[in-house]
Amino acid sequence: MANLLQAQQKTAFDGLKGNFGWSNVMQTIKIEKVVISVGVGKMVKEKGKLELVQDRLAKITGQKAVTRGAKKAIATFKTRVGDTVGYQITLRGKRAEDFLNRLIHVALPRTKDFKGLEESAIDEMGNFTLGVKEHVVFPETTDEDIKDVFGMAVTVVTTAKNKVEAKAYLTHLGFPFKK
Repeated sequence: MANLLQAQQKTAFDGLKGNFGWSNVMQTIKIEKVVISVGVGKMVKEKGKLELVQDRLAKITGQKAVTRGAKKAIATFKTRVGDTVGYQITLRGKRAEDFLNRLIHVALPRTKDFKGLEESAIDEMGNFTLGVKEHVVFPETTDEDIKDVFGMAVTVVTTAKNKVEAKAYLTHLGFPFKK
């Protein structure tokens, strides 16, 4: 399972060159990075929750999360400039491939009532964003504290020029889109 994504990336040029008229291997679409972000919201008030989120993200991705602070002070939300509002991790290279392998082949099939990914989640620049409602679908997290479940946004940034190219490339890689 470790090299499934790599094997699909190697065959991407041969599989997609007829559809898009590519003549050079360098025209092949690639995954630049994977960005995982978590908003902490009301967890800020509860002691120990921020460390828990940061620890679980590190277990899932294999990389330490960066704290994201509030850019504005908003009285209604009781936030001040610099208060922790979320965490973000940017994965590149091998770590990004490993994370996507686990996401596609392990985590998404474990998601409750999963019927496929929405095609509309691909933006006009060829990037794909997915919301994961519960982090416990990843096998690295333990199921002992079910009450501390949080969601995350996963953005796959590609070099695709448009939505059509990105959809074809991600489908070739094995992303399970709805039929």
